[in-house]
Amino acid sequence: MGLNSLTQTTSTAINDDAVARPGYAPGTGTGTGAGHAPKETANELKRGLSSRHLQMIAIGGAIGTGLFVASGGTISQAGPGGALAAYALVGLMVFLLMQSLGEMSAKIPVAGSFQSFATRFVSPSFGFAIGWNYWFNWAITVAAELVAAGIIMDFWFPGVPGWVWAGIFLLVLAGLNALSAKSFGESEFWLSLIKVTAVVLFLIAGVLMISGILGGNSPGLSNWENRDDVFHGGWVSIISVFMIAGFSFQGTELVGVAAGEAKNPRREVPKAIRTVFWRIMLFYIGAIFIIGCLIPFSDPSLLASGEADVAASPFTLVFSRAGIAFAAALMNAVILTAILSAGNSGLYASTRMLYAMAHDGMAPKIFGRTNTRGVPIPALLATAAVGLFGFVSAIVGQGAAYSWLLNMSGLCGFIVWAGIAVSHYRFRRGFLAQGNKLSDLPYKASLFPIGPLLAFALLVLVIAGQNYEAVLAGRVMEVLSSYIGLPVFIVLWLSHRFITKSKVVPLLEMDLAAPKDVEDEASAGAR
Repeated sequence: MGLNSLTQTTSTAINDDAVARPGYAPGTGTGTGAGHAPKETANELKRGLSSRHLQMIAIGGAIGTGLFVASGGTISQAGPGGALAAYALVGLMVFLLMQSLGEMSAKIPVAGSFQSFATRFVSPSFGFAIGWNYWFNWAITVAAELVAAGIIMDFWFPGVPGWVWAGIFLLVLAGLNALSAKSFGESEFWLSLIKVTAVVLFLIAGVLMISGILGGNSPGLSNWENRDDVFHGGWVSIISVFMIAGFSFQGTELVGVAAGEAKNPRREVPKAIRTVFWRIMLFYIGAIFIIGCLIPFSDPSLLASGEADVAASPFTLVFSRAGIAFAAALMNAVILTAILSAGNSGLYASTRMLYAMAHDGMAPKIFGRTNTRGVPIPALLATAAVGLFGFVSAIVGQGAAYSWLLNMSGLCGFIVWAGIAVSHYRFRRGFLAQGNKLSDLPYKASLFPIGPLLAFALLVLVIAGQNYEAVLAGRVMEVLSSYIGLPVFIVLWLSHRFITKSKVVPLLEMDLAAPKDVEDEASAGAR
């Protein structure tokens, strides 16, 4: 489908009425203007996610193969101190972004989340580009996770082709998402709980090993004594690891999408935002510190960073040295869980984003339809079809094209994060300009305006430095592969603006309306 057909309804909406919009379907990005009656309740999402679902979605979104597998490669590249510094800096950036997202999502909890915020607070064209980028990001990630799941299953069933497992897992994940938002939340709760439990056990075993209680002779803190080893490669290596760490944390923004189907978003979103940062930082910083203590950065085992190298996962190495005989099988199961969790969340997030864009007139209307359980089945099927295409193309030998898609997808995630920072900066200014008070916000980002500005600056550094080595070496095709997502985003943005003639939304005309059910609940609670 061409860009013109996708943007036709948007152009009509912008030209006819830029401010007042019809009633609010819970979880969509359509606001309620004064004097308009609410529209019918058909094709609405249902608020079925409880507090524990939201908490675990927020935590589990950032714990995956980036921690279980790739963390070893970051220590090998930058030393334990360099890796720790890079992950701490990225953690700070994520904390600032989650504050920004939390302020907007608690006030306006919609499934479109940052796409709706970008549309309302920046411009419809910016929101259009953000939404399609995010949908593509997770749709391709689902395909990547299915390929990885087939590789993992080869550990136990070497004679079964990977595409068989990929197909089975796609059906399972699509089935869970098709039942209801609650079934997704429940499945993600248990998948994330397994990941969290594995990290907690790792931290406990690591502390016992460092103390000399478990696993024989302890190296103590000897791996942290030589400064050249602790910060191996200096600032250049730290910057390189900074990029990798950024990919590891992608997924924390899922709580913003899930807010559109949370039972009590104005209470639960702030709770999830306040606790998730410290838990994730504990997991990442704690795990890297322990790996750095127990495994020298020069250990060749740390160089492996793919799902097929589960035996070289730093978690596997530590568990093995702690005397756990089945460490490889255990971590293989945990990594499979992490992969399925990422695929499950990706399918959910991209489906809701496509649904929200359809309600905002930025995608074909059919994707805005839901079944009686509030599940947008057409959007789910479209996203699952991309996942199906992705793993089939990877398996039949289109490796180069698939790698390009993955590179584009990874950069899209950082672009969306930058969009969150820009949207929040504009949201706060518009919120105050319209005569509101900060005390009216269910959750307030405490470091505004420094927070979104610093996060945006760090993201510019991440985006610009995606593959600086290839840039310096003049490897043109590698540079194009690494940065292809950026021009695609710009083309989407500018093309939509050219076709629809949309402008930046004035501060006094920003749509700050929340879903009607949320406002009704807030009014009832105030009485």
